[in-house]
Amino acid sequence: MVNQELTQPVLEQGPQLSTFVDLLDWRTQQTPDRTLYRFLLDGTPATAEAITYGQFQQRARAIAVLLQDLGCEDQPVLLLYPAGLDYIAAFFGCLYAGAIAVPAYPPRPNRSLDRIEAMVQDAEATVALTDSATLQKLERRLGESAALRSLYCLSTDGLQPELAQQWQPPTIQANTLALLQYTSGSTALPKGVMISHDNLLHNSELIGRCFGNTAESRGVSWLPPYHDMGLVGGILQPLYVGAEMTLMPPVAFLQRPLRWLEAISHYRATTSGGPNFAYDLCVQKTTPEQRQTLDLSRWQLAFTGAEPIQRATLAQFAEAFAPCGFRPQAFYPCYGMAETTLLITGDSAHAEPQHLTLKASDLQNNRVTPVAPTDADAARPVVGCGQPAILNQVCIVDPDSHRPCPSNTIGEIWVRQSRSVAQGYWRRDTATQATFHATLATNGAGPFLRTGDLGFFWGDDLYVTGRLKDLIIIRGRNHYPQDIEATAEQAHDALRPGGGAAFSVVEADTEHLVIVHELERTALRNADPEAVMVALRRAIAADHDLQVEAILLLKPNAMPKTSSGKVQRHLCRSMFLAGQFEAVYDWSTATADWEEGEVGDDRGAGDDREVGDDRGVGENGGVALAAAPLAAGLDSPAAIADWMVTWLAQALKVPKASLDIRHPLADHGLDSLAAVELAQALETALGIPLSPTLAYEYPTIEALSVYLASAQDQGLEALPQEDAVDPRELEQLVRELELLSDAEVRNLLSRQNY
Repeated sequence: MVNQELTQPVLEQGPQLSTFVDLLDWRTQQTPDRTLYRFLLDGTPATAEAITYGQFQQRARAIAVLLQDLGCEDQPVLLLYPAGLDYIAAFFGCLYAGAIAVPAYPPRPNRSLDRIEAMVQDAEATVALTDSATLQKLERRLGESAALRSLYCLSTDGLQPELAQQWQPPTIQANTLALLQYTSGSTALPKGVMISHDNLLHNSELIGRCFGNTAESRGVSWLPPYHDMGLVGGILQPLYVGAEMTLMPPVAFLQRPLRWLEAISHYRATTSGGPNFAYDLCVQKTTPEQRQTLDLSRWQLAFTGAEPIQRATLAQFAEAFAPCGFRPQAFYPCYGMAETTLLITGDSAHAEPQHLTLKASDLQNNRVTPVAPTDADAARPVVGCGQPAILNQVCIVDPDSHRPCPSNTIGEIWVRQSRSVAQGYWRRDTATQATFHATLATNGAGPFLRTGDLGFFWGDDLYVTGRLKDLIIIRGRNHYPQDIEATAEQAHDALRPGGGAAFSVVEADTEHLVIVHELERTALRNADPEAVMVALRRAIAADHDLQVEAILLLKPNAMPKTSSGKVQRHLCRSMFLAGQFEAVYDWSTATADWEEGEVGDDRGAGDDREVGDDRGVGENGGVALAAAPLAAGLDSPAAIADWMVTWLAQALKVPKASLDIRHPLADHGLDSLAAVELAQALETALGIPLSPTLAYEYPTIEALSVYLASAQDQGLEALPQEDAVDPRELEQLVRELELLSDAEVRNLLSRQNY
């Protein structure tokens, strides 16, 4: 059983260690020359950088001296790094200085600083750490922001290691805050989850015990390191158990998912995983010939969480990679969230995942009735997320009455307070009280953490069926509908303020974004619907890195609202699925029928999530065309432009005629994954290496085709040095796995927030 109390800790001297500083010091004393982290700059072993325990401790202490000189003890410090060893060293530098780490991801060029501004203002951070390359790119932009102008930014990659000798141990203990884990997706009202050293140690112990990790384990992770799945699971867990860890940038996985599997094969990894869509991409973007080169027989635990877990995905992956030695028993569905540091429930190791198929009519009424998959009244299958990591930690509660639900009834998932449950939300007492201090109406038992997720127990296993709140999860990342709605209403003057709803619908087990919005009365007759649609798609792609799958424009006062004037999103979603809206104008990329029913788990073991996709793809990424053009046929700007129009029409699911080669690609709703896939597809078609940021450097089809034709004429073999992009910075394109991470792998994978 995985839910026994911690009677046999994974860490031999765990009771004597109260902070992660103590832990790293102890590990360094035991094995100073042992490799701790290995980072693959482009996702391949040829570009590996390794660091030992001794070297890592020295780098962390040197950064701590810098922070101590600035008086940062007990103060939030923003971390603005691309994924890599510099980021991990800076995180531990904060711990060694007694500062509070605030992980973030550097903003992409020409993208909004709103999220960072909101985080800085909420945390009241005055100091930020980064590397010299990122600092050079950010200095001017930070100076242009009134909220960030006073932020003192320092690069740490040039520090002399000898500085570590000046380090003085800070006054920290188990309940000292280690980090603020900002919930992903929200830009207007981000909430910083307060996580202590003891939270990290306790949850690391739970993960190690549930996963069966030891010092002999070997891990591989591409998950964004900014959120809980990538940070707690991918970075802190291997240090906790003393295992060797191989890391790579999230974008390296997205460009070529085979790299993840190749690293698992090459380094004989025993533990690795990500969100559901990561396994989907591996099936879609690898060929049988490529799979023949892999040895996955040592992969003992393939965790999956951070987003809805699909039974079909697990079955397809197991079948595709069975010839490589992968076993279905390796799959490990789990559930967690930033507010519990990471893990809440996990399956029994080495047992095949549990699953049920539920009766549709009963599911609508929150009743659980398993039926055969072939039953005419069958709903979607659900996958069990395992048992609570701590005995009696989880209960199912009626969200309105706060009474425990009867058996076989769906209710809100409540988590009893433990050492893994975070301290609350930074500077948000009201939200902390409501979320972290709930009690049962029957006997006053508690306090409990309210997850906002819906589920039930079947036997000892927890099944997550949906979400109580309106959180949208698309390709492993959390998005708050109010943020998307705020962007939408400002996209065009014809859109009525406060008259929009953003929600997701399910097609082929994948969530897709829908926007329903009222028009201003004055725009009913003279609005240009195409211009409004383009503006909406462009704004949402730019601010949220999302593609809109359907847009409905309505007459004024056509949106269902409460008596207090709030838009009823769930009712909007139901009306959309039932075709009950009388739209003035409508637009959609979908050709298949939308499915009724909510998707499940909004956070597996993590929050940081990155982007993914369910489109058909070729072996090297990108949308699979009927016949991929050869470089010889793409020798003019017109030919390349035609190729891109065909590719983009299929990728974005829009008519070719709607793509104007002179309009910015963002106008067509191109998100970061599609941009990376486009560059990869062009690289394959033209036979020359191209930057994944190509679509941002040449933002129209016309400009990009002219550049590429010129590059061919000049016999270009690589991008000019000034256009080269450090692979460690490319995950900015996919926001990490904000990844695989709260799950963001709802991350990676990613997307991410890995």
